Amino acid sequence: MITCVVRYTIDPRKIAAFERFGTRWMELVQAHGGTHHGYFLPAEGASDEALALFSFPSLAAYEEYRQLFGRDPEFIEADRIRDESGCVLRHERTFMRPLLPGDLAAGGPTSGESEDTA
Repeated sequence: MITCVVRYTIDPRKIAAFERFGTRWMELVQAHGGTHHGYFLPAEGASDEALALFSFPSLAAYEEYRQLFGRDPEFIEADRIRDESGCVLRHERTFMRPLLPGDLAAGGPTSGESEDTA
């Protein structure tokens, strides 16, 4: 499993547009084989930072999903929400391997690393 973490700098005056953008992308990720873990919006502290986390079974599955960007009409329409509203000022994407509560039952590291690398 691979998890994509997207860090957004948003325009806090356009939070409603960002919520529409996020809602649409949650639907699209789910419809194309991923699991969306949600968007995390400002509550206290910095008011211009938001996060999104979603997972795909593999990097190859994520790449298959990414090939729809700029081609699939639903993807284009979802990006139009962002582009026309100006709700996203900047974003960056990072990929991570999750360690989930169910992994604890397996009894240790899952990728061959030693236990003292934490």
